[in-house]
Amino acid sequence: MKISSSNFSNNEFIPSEFSCEGRDINPELYIEDVPKEAKSLVLIVDDPDAPMGTWTHWTLWNISPDTKVIKSGEVPAGAIEGQTDFGRPGWGGPCPPKGNPHRYFFRLYALDTLLDLKQGASRKDLEKAIEGHILDKAELIGLYQRK
Repeated sequence: MKISSSNFSNNEFIPSEFSCEGRDINPELYIEDVPKEAKSLVLIVDDPDAPMGTWTHWTLWNISPDTKVIKSGEVPAGAIEGQTDFGRPGWGGPCPPKGNPHRYFFRLYALDTLLDLKQGASRKDLEKAIEGHILDKAELIGLYQRK
């Protein structure tokens, strides 16, 4: 399985349009080679370099396994967004303190089930729900540094 973006390459800088310094919308993401037996996909985006510890920027689940593109600024039909560390569901773009670049991990999981979680569920609840259901995973890393 593979996840990529038309807006940045792996281990390259995420354009400011997708950050708190820009339009603060999610970048376009491409999904390839999902296992045929997958029933749903999960996306978790976080920053492990945040001063208070890993910061969750976006959680999204029950993405159709047929999804090839998550368009910029959009949530795929039927997908559910969870609570982020910004205190609300939905995308929260890179917004690190000024200084060194931070890494943003886009982790995609293929599951053998649909999840019975309500919108706004916590990352902890999401991680507990996917335990034992992961068929495959993929990762894309973007970088961001405040101007």
